[in-house]
Amino acid sequence: MAEKKETKKKTFYITTPIYYASGALHIGHCYTTVACDAVARFKRLDGYDVFYLTGTDEHGQKVQQAAAERGMTPQAFVDGLADRIKTLWARMDISNDGFIRTTDPAHEKAIADIFTRLYEKGDIYKSEYSGKYCAPCESFWTASQLVNGKCPDCGREVTDAKEECYFFRLSKYSDRVRKLLTETDFLQPDSRVKEMVNNFIDKGLSDLAVTRTSFDWGIKVPFDPKHVIYVWIDALPNYITALGYGSSDDEKFKKYWQCDMHVMAKEIVRFHAIVWPAILMALDIPLPKRVYGHGWITFGGDKMSKSKGNVVDPFVLTDRYGVDALRYFLLSCMPFGEDCSYTSELLLSAINNNLVNDLGNLVRRTFAMSKQYFDGKVNKPKKEDCNAEDKKFAAAIDGLLGKVRADMDRPEPNRALEKIFAVIDLANKYIDANKPWELNKTGNKARLNTVMYHLLESIRVCANLLLPFITKYPPRIFFGLGLDVPTDFAGAKFGVVKSYATTEIEPILNRLDINKELAELQKIAEADKAADKKPEKPAEKKEEKEMNEPEQISIDEFFRSQLLVVDIEDCVKVEKANKLLKLTVFDGTRRRTVVSGIAKAYSPDELVGKKAVLVANLKPAKLCGIMSEGMLLCAVGEDGVPRLVEPCGNAGDKVC
Repeated sequence: MAEKKETKKKTFYITTPIYYASGALHIGHCYTTVACDAVARFKRLDGYDVFYLTGTDEHGQKVQQAAAERGMTPQAFVDGLADRIKTLWARMDISNDGFIRTTDPAHEKAIADIFTRLYEKGDIYKSEYSGKYCAPCESFWTASQLVNGKCPDCGREVTDAKEECYFFRLSKYSDRVRKLLTETDFLQPDSRVKEMVNNFIDKGLSDLAVTRTSFDWGIKVPFDPKHVIYVWIDALPNYITALGYGSSDDEKFKKYWQCDMHVMAKEIVRFHAIVWPAILMALDIPLPKRVYGHGWITFGGDKMSKSKGNVVDPFVLTDRYGVDALRYFLLSCMPFGEDCSYTSELLLSAINNNLVNDLGNLVRRTFAMSKQYFDGKVNKPKKEDCNAEDKKFAAAIDGLLGKVRADMDRPEPNRALEKIFAVIDLANKYIDANKPWELNKTGNKARLNTVMYHLLESIRVCANLLLPFITKYPPRIFFGLGLDVPTDFAGAKFGVVKSYATTEIEPILNRLDINKELAELQKIAEADKAADKKPEKPAEKKEEKEMNEPEQISIDEFFRSQLLVVDIEDCVKVEKANKLLKLTVFDGTRRRTVVSGIAKAYSPDELVGKKAVLVANLKPAKLCGIMSEGMLLCAVGEDGVPRLVEPCGNAGDKVC
């Protein structure tokens, strides 16, 4: 008997940009990453072998300066920030398959090899740059490229600069890049193509400075180590080095390249649509299939930015409303190719109207009625028991997968969710039209069973298709349906299930009082702002004390602090304070209440059962109205987030 061959899956490779190593984490950072995650999850369920990459861009002058300002090494600085970004992605249920850092040794080696190869080929040469330099973008510009005398990318001031550099011959590939942009669908949406051609290609592509000598935090040019490779040749090839390009282990590169979709915000489209293709052309590597530049999330009409004080903290929103709520809002309320404005009112309205009223009430009502009328046991009806209205409803359910697939291929996750919620709306109207409660009163059990089956099938198929978008509630729905969570879309059609045995489940969310929530969010923002303010220290003379030298104390002063091992028995969040947790700890003799600013590092559930070190003889103090009887010993990393020092031993043991 011939052995059955396993069908080889089609591959799908999708990337976010690698995020620059800064501390400004907000929902703008989540936007691209959540959208790519939805596409990656959809493709996996649709039968593809997916590789989803994200990561961090960690070299450059800005990183070196930021680290120096904090008295840290650049490596320690970026290590902490990379950990913060990974923590955020874990919170947002991001299913990335790879996380690349440009400080990874394998990446650094590959970049050095790529630079050498381009130099030996003649596509990189040494010269001197004289012109305008934008420090925030780390970009050189000619006077003709400036917009109103400022950087054409970020709009900031530029300075005169003169420096020996190595240049990449971008001009050599101008015609090929023009054809790529104007004669193919490589760059999307179409509005981005016009921007690139009008603002850059038509003005003439100048060769690109790709090294610096004014700082040293970066990958050294192998044959000229006073030069540091920066930005373009360092960062952009992450998409191939993450797959093992240039190493002996390049199986992933062979398997997944060409990239199916690079996704990024519109301000860095130029690098991905012009510079990156030119580098690949020079390396004789096939080009990505598609580059997609989405719009910005704006706040009050302005781009969301930490420096402008208009950021929205995803940790606050997910703590208060859950991950599903924020993922749904980002994916449904933000047209992917356009700028879109964030307001808390929009978020709260989306939660109430779509998640609670439409989806949540459909599931709640249907599960409750199936329990009440059939003890949860509903069977597939016979064809003759289905009328024209039932068949029309079933056809809408059947056609949903194809419509959602078409939207996700573009990708337009907001339109895909519109299609799913249109069927959810049909299901709610189907309830109102068929009035199951009246069918039950009249004893028409056959018709009642038919109606309930159609409703359960609509919920099942919609929950299956919602799996890429919201990650917590759909699995609960399948538990309530008495079914395993699907690993594909094979069952995303009407009539697959022969019988149901349902169980009522917890609601996705309770309806929110919008005015109350707006007031609470404002209080949280004000509390965070106050907590971030650092007390001013009295001026000190340099000759009396070095700037960063800690104040010295005697051993007797140190031993005045009583440090005890404690068990954490309970933990809850402190309302109206984003950074504070209220803990109940046992010190071997008695229980105490301690308020600690560690909510950025831990959820309450994570801490119960852990050990900690308590400063037991600290004078009690009231924090947010709660009397705190001591302080937990923490280590503050380079990311500024305090984390518990976790000791060995038993509650009551002295720490020395």
